[in-house]
Amino acid sequence: MAEYYCGIDLGSTAVKAAVFNGKGGLCGEGACEFLLETPQAEFVELDPELYWSSTCEALSKALKAACITAADVRSVGLTGQAETLILLDGKGNALRKAIVWLDNRAVDEAAELEKVFGLKELIAMSGQNAMMPCWPAPKLLWVKHHEPEVFKQIAKVLMVEDFVAWKLTGAFHTHPGLLPSTLYYDMRRNYWAEDILEYIGLPVSAMPELSGSAVAKVLLPGAVVKVAPMDHICGHLGSGGTQGLVTECTGGSLALCAMTDEFLIDPQLRISTYLGWQQGDYALLPWAPTAGMMMKKFRDEFSGGMSYAELDEAASKIAPGSDGLILLPHLAGAVSPVAAPHARGAVKGLTLAHTRGHVARAIMESVAFLLKDNANALTALGMELKTVRALGGGAKSSLWAQIKADVLNLPVSVGSCDEPVALGAAVLGAAEAGAFASAAEAGAALAGEARVFTPGKNVERYEECFREYCKFNEYILGDK
Repeated sequence: MAEYYCGIDLGSTAVKAAVFNGKGGLCGEGACEFLLETPQAEFVELDPELYWSSTCEALSKALKAACITAADVRSVGLTGQAETLILLDGKGNALRKAIVWLDNRAVDEAAELEKVFGLKELIAMSGQNAMMPCWPAPKLLWVKHHEPEVFKQIAKVLMVEDFVAWKLTGAFHTHPGLLPSTLYYDMRRNYWAEDILEYIGLPVSAMPELSGSAVAKVLLPGAVVKVAPMDHICGHLGSGGTQGLVTECTGGSLALCAMTDEFLIDPQLRISTYLGWQQGDYALLPWAPTAGMMMKKFRDEFSGGMSYAELDEAASKIAPGSDGLILLPHLAGAVSPVAAPHARGAVKGLTLAHTRGHVARAIMESVAFLLKDNANALTALGMELKTVRALGGGAKSSLWAQIKADVLNLPVSVGSCDEPVALGAAVLGAAEAGAFASAAEAGAALAGEARVFTPGKNVERYEECFREYCKFNEYILGDK
């Protein structure tokens, strides 16, 4: 009897579920989108139950598409966004809406923690390149300061993946690969930062177990449930998982991922370091809060009902450089290679002649320019980039992949699996269930072949455009 393995990607604006067979073949997939709540500037929230209901719907669609039942699934791996906080009371009830990772309300609390513990120590402990208000530690402190009655009732502090794992199994466990940017996890000790938690006012017992797995009791009864590292790490594993491979993921956010066996701290604080999917591995991971999310926002609010395919077609008819239109993708601040929570999206060169196609292409180009900016930061740290593997929803656009190849002046490959993030999570779940000798072997074997987009005739034109982007970006980021 065939066995199947599921990967669930709990993204910023959607949950995706994918079912794979023992050869890594994608048998069925499903998705469920949701809208984030922005009650005021800098606040981004969501009812935690929407993560669960969206998971149920996405998984139901994936099982139906694969023509299997829940009983056929041997394991499930959970990956996705990091930093989104879900707070439960002693009875397992959500105490408030989830504070989404895009939320930047905790500016004062981030400054307080930096003053108390020192930026140098916080960076050395967490591997992050700045003390940002989007990190969970200052958000917990914000709840303590502004919602003391809620804070007093906190029994468990969870990431989204931990929350869904608990819903499935009734057990609280997590993966260290989700935790470096919480700013209450010490990467040097591979354990919680007790001094920071004590200052915030929470015991270690409020945190989930740091490793392990549990068996699902609902939805996928009998399946082994494994919390996996954050999406970008899983995407790297689902693309082969080898050191020397550099991936970029254009989903809601943008991130590059390059694996190393050293715990590196960027002396210029351009890049954050995270934990890999296996012990002893680290990931250099420059990232930006908004990328594909900018295209989604344009589609939903300003395109007049156009689909992604229609926007792609319209953008393909526009010349490189979008006839002088330059966009900056900092819709929720900037992180790498410059940490600037105050940064916002900006437009330069907009004229009456510009169309929706121009804006769609300018969005694609702005993400490609941000990608190049971060790729340059990686090479400055000694990482060699010979090719880049594109992941995420953005990788489904051949036009966008070609723009990235031209801007980077490097080959950009797109894997045969449309859901490498979910595949990476599924591989870790399958390894936990004993289906493979190791996750590394499974990842290398299941990654599949890739299409390659080579730099073309627009390389020189995009070199000019990138210089203009950098000038505009420096101006905007310097305007505090």
